[in-house]
Order: sequence, then structure tokens, then C-alpha cells
Amino acid sequence: MADTLTLFTSIGLSEQKAKETLKNEALSCALKDAVTRAQHIHGPSGVDKAMGTLLYSMASRLKDTKRLAFLSESIALRKICTELQLAAALDFVKGHPQDPINQKEFEEACGVGVVITPEQIEDAVESVIKKHKEQLLKERYHFNMGLLMGEARSALKWADGKVIKNEVDMQVLHLLGPKTEADLEKKLKPQKVKDVKNQVQVKKEEVAVNGEVITGEGKSLMEQLRGEALKFHKAGENYKTEGYVVTPNTMALIKKHLEISGGQIRTRFPPEPNGILHIGHAKAINFNFGYAKANNGICFLRYDDTNPEKEEEKYFTAIKDMVEWLGYKPYAITHASDNFQQLYELAVELIRKGHAYVCHQKGEELKGHNVPSSPWRDRPIEESLVLFERMKKGVFAEGEATLRMKMVMEDGKMDPVAYRIKYTAHHRTGDEWCIYPTYDYTHCLCDSIENITHSLCTKEFQARRSSYYWLCNALDVYCPVQWEYGRLNLTYTVVSKRKIIKLVETGVVRDWDDPRLFTLTALRRRGFPPEAINNFCARVGVTVSQTTTEPHLLESCVREVLNDAAPRAMAVLEPLKVTITNLPEKSWLNVSVPDFPANEAKGSHTVPFTRTIFIEQSDFREVMEKGYKRLTPEQPVGLRHAGYVISVQKVIKDAQGKVVELEVNCCSSDTAEKPKAFIHWVSEPLVCEVRLYDRLFLHKHPEDPSEVPNGFLSDINPNSLQVISSALVDTSVKGAKVFDKFQFERVGYFSLDPDSTTDKLVFNRTLTLKEDPGKI
Repeated sequence: MADTLTLFTSIGLSEQKAKETLKNEALSCALKDAVTRAQHIHGPSGVDKAMGTLLYSMASRLKDTKRLAFLSESIALRKICTELQLAAALDFVKGHPQDPINQKEFEEACGVGVVITPEQIEDAVESVIKKHKEQLLKERYHFNMGLLMGEARSALKWADGKVIKNEVDMQVLHLLGPKTEADLEKKLKPQKVKDVKNQVQVKKEEVAVNGEVITGEGKSLMEQLRGEALKFHKAGENYKTEGYVVTPNTMALIKKHLEISGGQIRTRFPPEPNGILHIGHAKAINFNFGYAKANNGICFLRYDDTNPEKEEEKYFTAIKDMVEWLGYKPYAITHASDNFQQLYELAVELIRKGHAYVCHQKGEELKGHNVPSSPWRDRPIEESLVLFERMKKGVFAEGEATLRMKMVMEDGKMDPVAYRIKYTAHHRTGDEWCIYPTYDYTHCLCDSIENITHSLCTKEFQARRSSYYWLCNALDVYCPVQWEYGRLNLTYTVVSKRKIIKLVETGVVRDWDDPRLFTLTALRRRGFPPEAINNFCARVGVTVSQTTTEPHLLESCVREVLNDAAPRAMAVLEPLKVTITNLPEKSWLNVSVPDFPANEAKGSHTVPFTRTIFIEQSDFREVMEKGYKRLTPEQPVGLRHAGYVISVQKVIKDAQGKVVELEVNCCSSDTAEKPKAFIHWVSEPLVCEVRLYDRLFLHKHPEDPSEVPNGFLSDINPNSLQVISSALVDTSVKGAKVFDKFQFERVGYFSLDPDSTTDKLVFNRTLTLKEDPGKI
């Protein structure tokens, strides 16, 4: 077993994938045979990951095992080099079951030796675009680009789909130019139900053709972010950006910046460590880390830890965990506090240059717009230097003095504060400092210190762009470029730190990771896969406009991932005991259940089938109703995977008339008339706790006074959590680890909660299954 595991991992399978394969004896034997044959040609270390992937795909899909040797050799000799060729090869051997196989016909059918040149791809795409040019110019980016892809692929059957797509994107961009605001708006048209279904089918085909997660515009997140590079400046060309301020020293500073950065794209994700990241931050993480990744750059995780009153170590840890959970690794983890000394020295320099002064106006006097000018604005430079030093030494009380910058922000705010006094120990620097820099002062200077090329911010920071440039130029330091993108909001939730704290304090939710919230820790606990969240960010798209989306789009992305990733199990939430009277008392049968019915090669598990089973109460009705297809006294039903059909013999009720048990007969589904439905069941199950979640708020916009006049706390959904303490789950989940995900057949997607113990597992319902609401 260990040797086979090593063999499988040697061809590029992950250890988990290799172990899953070993569970399937037929697949394991076929793959071992295929790899051994390939190694006979190339030697023990000659089978690379690409060849190994094809061998695995072939072994898992081949029905006629007598063709295994032939196809293994074709892959090993690099006649079959792509999944497209493999699909053709499998079709060919399926259509030619008799020996011998005509080698020439086989190679022609599989495109063996066919070379598609870039020129051919360019010509084919040009021809397709010319054909649809009139409609393309009319509909622009609302045109179905999948149609262009499909026709180009038809013309060049063996061409690399990604190369074709890149050529389509390039030629479309050349024809139409960059997207306008109108192109980015979603085009809504009234459609019949049938048309909507057709549209969904087209989208599914696009996904299959392109092989990447696709947005409504037909572009993956990485493709969108590579596309953004067309709008953004190149590293070292900051001065070409509209609104960028060029000083006499700008070019020299950029030259020095390029010497340090090597012309590499540099971004940063700069959260405040005073709360847990939420779904909106997922877009920021994807944009900052994704833009760097898509353009071969680097991204820093920088904690903006300039407010010691609200910062806690648990937030630092949770932020890093969530960034890594979403699949991104920071180039470096930095802190604004790393630069406290340098920021202080720059503040002294700002005063010396006459651009800052110490002010004694109170905090309440500085709030709002049209704030009167400070009477201390024109105080002598030397005086401000002395007073700033006294602020640093702790001479003044909190609120008695601030350092303010002499500038007017785009929103009209006059002389923003650069430093304020706080007698609170800092989690990293302790009591070393009693003055702390503000966001308006710290943000751009830390970007400059880290040689950031693209400072990507949400739209609300657009009003601070001019102050960003002003401060860097006032201090004569390298100035990055600030770019803004649209914030992501979801309906039926709140993400404000203050409001989440209120929900926790009032006991509405348990903590920041309560699965009813839309913090990232909560979504992880509920069972949302990180790739689904990233796919959701791709679907929303990279836009400059603020986006408010309903949760069902996110839920759709989650279902897509879990349908392929969550192994099946059977669970009964509201059990009804069923005794099969025509089975012996100690009858015990091991039933094989595929982990993924659509792809049985991915493995299976066994569950016991005994004389006593449990079904859902809703799967039995004593009185037959029109359209009801499951178990009734007059209507038998099939048991999924068991191969049996059961028929009711006796209905047993308690003193209150409630049905508590059924006595049934069973017969083989091979001999019985095919039942109208098959239901899930459990036997010898585990008793588990199951938590069913619904939306936390009743209204779409719980923070909107016009919708919820009495405030968000008055809008709590009383049915947002239902706890089932004695649900029954089949034994296949027994060894599950925290956050492991399952699809409970016909019930929904579930994830193992951290509250689980060795004595009792606890499952959170991630989502219900997507079923026809009219089905009963």
C-alpha cells in the first residue's frame, strides 16, 4: 500500500488525492498498471506531472480496460499530450472495440503531431471577429464572447483553448478599445423563463470551454486583473497617471524606486487590526493580492496599527489566517508601527518645511465640514517644533494638542490631523510612544517606505487622493499612485465592526465567527470554501462603482464548488424508525455509497444496512396526496444505494396519535416495479447535533431607517438558527476533521463545527441544495 502511495505521489498526485485513489480498488489497479508501463519507457523518474495527470485521467475514465496498455503507451510516447486529445482517444477506442486498432486512423482522430501556429490562431480569430464585427460594434462588451471562442475552436480543433481566448481578448480590445462605464453596467432585459434557462446553459458552456472561473462578462478574476493593467500605469511610469503631481525631484525619486523594486508591481493589503475581516475585505484581498499575482508582482500584508485603544492580538492572527485561507501568501508581513520612528522624523521635517503646526483646538471643534481655521495655524515653526517634542514627552493631556497638516482635502476638510496624544500602551511598542500618527498621515508614507507601485483603495478614499500626493511631495519622498475600486456590499447583513460588537454584546450572535454573520471567519465556520468566495469576487467583477449584491450570488458560487468537492453522506434530521420485518433480526449488509455519484472514480464508502433503519418524517405520509411521490401505505419507495424497495405493512402511533414507527417489507429493486422516488436513510447511525442557519435579518437593508425605523437590532430574524440536537448521520463522517465538508443527500451542504467533541459531532448547514421549489 505504501509503495503504491509513493508511486502515485511521484506522478504529481497530492497525498490526499493518492489516498482517495487507493480507496477505489479498480481505479488504483488501472492507474498502477498505466504508470508502470509509462515508467518502463521513461524510467522510474521519467513520468512528469503533466503525463501523470493524463494517465490518471485516462485510468479513471477508461471503460474498456483492455485498451489500457495501448493508451498508456500513447501517452508515454507523447502522442497524446492534452486533455482534448485524450478525450478524442477515449472516444476512438470506445468506437473501435475490435482488434487491431488502425494506428493511422487513431492518430488522425486524436490530432497526433498536429501543430497549430500562432499565425493560424490569429487568422482564425480575425476571421471570426470579421464575421461578427457589425454585432460586436453594436453590443460591444455585452456581446457573447463565448460565441467567438466556440467558432474559433471549431476552426482549430487542436489549438490550446487558453491561447485562443487570449487572442480573442486581444483582438476584441483592439477593435472596441478599453471598457467604458456603460460596458461595465449589467444589461438587464425582460426574458421568458425558457430564455433564462438557455442563458444559463450558454454560461455553463463558456466555463467548460475556457477552463477557468468565469464572470458574467466571460472573464476570470485573473484575466480581469491582467486587463486592469491596461488602465493602470506601468511600474516607474507614475507620472503618466491623471492627477499625479510631478515635482522637480519626481524622476530622480522614481529612478531610485526602480533600483529598489526592479520594476516589479508592488501592492499591499492594509487592514486595521481592530476587528475581523468581512466579505467586503475578500474583494480587497483578491484585488490587492490578485493584481500583484496576475502581473508577476508582490503584495505586502501591512497592519495599520496606529490606534492602540482598539487593537488586539486575536485580530492580527485572524487577519493573517483569513488572507492565507483565501489562498494568498504575503510577500512580507509589516506593521505601520515598524515605521513609528521614521514617521516621527518625517513629521518633524514637515513642521520645519512650514507644512504642519501644533494645534490646541478640541476634537469636537474639528468635527464636520466648514470648520473655522485654527488660531494656531500661523504659529512660528520653532514653536511648533518645541511643542511637538513636548507632545512626544507626555507633557500634554489627551486632546490638549494635535499636529495638523496645512492642506485642504478634496472633500473640503481643512488641515487634517497628523498626530494625536493617546496614553495607551501599544501592543508592539509598549509605552515607548504616547503620540500616534493618523491614517491620513501614515498611509501614503508607509506606501512610500515600502516602495508600493499601486495603492489600491476602495472608492471612499478618492477624497483623500490629493492629500496622499500632497504629503509625499511636501516631504520630497517617492510617491506611489492611488487607484480606487468599488466597495462590495451584501444585503441582509451588517459588516460594521461597531454593529457586530453590538450583536455580540446583546447575545444575538455568539461571536465574530457566528455562521450567521458575513465575516470571513464566520463564513469559514459555516463551511463556505475559500475558492467559492474568490469566485464570487470574480463574478462581481473589478469595477469602480460600488456594488450591492444579494447573498444568492455568493451562495451559487458555494454550491458550484461544494457540488464537486463535498463527498456525499446520508443524514436524517427528523428521524422516523422503520423496521424491515422480512429481514432476519441480526441482518447486516455493507452498502457501498459513492462519494461523488457523478464521478464514481473519486471513491466510495460503506454504510451498514440492518433490519432497523431511519428515514425522514417528511418522507412518509399516512394520507396520500396528489403529486406526492414518496412513501405512503399505498405507495412503495426506493432506498438510495441499498438496492431495495420498501412497502408499508403497519403504521405504529403513540398515545397522541403521532406516527412513531413503520413496519415494512423490502424486496430487491431488480425485481420490484420501479418506484416513483428514492429516499435516503441511515442505519446504526451517529447521533449528531445539526445547526440550521437562515438570514440573520428580515429586511434587505437592516441599517436603512426607511426600511427598519427602529434600528438594525429590531430586525433580527427569530428563526435564523434552529438546533437539532439528535440528528442521525451515517458512520462515514466519523473521522471528520473540523471544517470538513459534506453533502448530506437530499438535505444540504454541511460542515463540521469546532464545537464538535469525540462524543458528539456538530454540523453547520452551509446551504440547502438547489432544488426545484415545486418538488414535493
